[in-house]
Amino acid sequence: MNPAEEYILGKPEPFKSILLHLQVIIEATIPELELKYKWKVPYYYLDGNPFCYLNVSKGYVDLGFWASAHLKGYDKFLVTEKRKVVKSLRYYFPNEINQEILIDILKELKKINHKGFWKR
Repeated sequence: MNPAEEYILGKPEPFKSILLHLQVIIEATIPELELKYKWKVPYYYLDGNPFCYLNVSKGYVDLGFWASAHLKGYDKFLVTEKRKVVKSLRYYFPNEINQEILIDILKELKKINHKGFWKR
């Protein structure tokens, strides 16, 4: 088992269920993503570029998006909280995952991920 999978399976409930649910949706939506373990969290890469990460922090799961500076139309769903560029979807319980919104965001990010971290 790789460190990213150990991270996910080693978390207590409800975080493990949230992480597993997100992992299934992410990998089903964009199968070419590669799951790695970077900066002590599971990180997905697309064509060698960072795409998104999963992080358990302070009682919630953050699904952070690398190229979110270029993402348009989803601000009401995304959290920035003291971060200049990264935006994330935040989940406290598995039933909070809106699969339709998540899939839409993932597909949009796939189109723009090559633009990178900063909006220029």
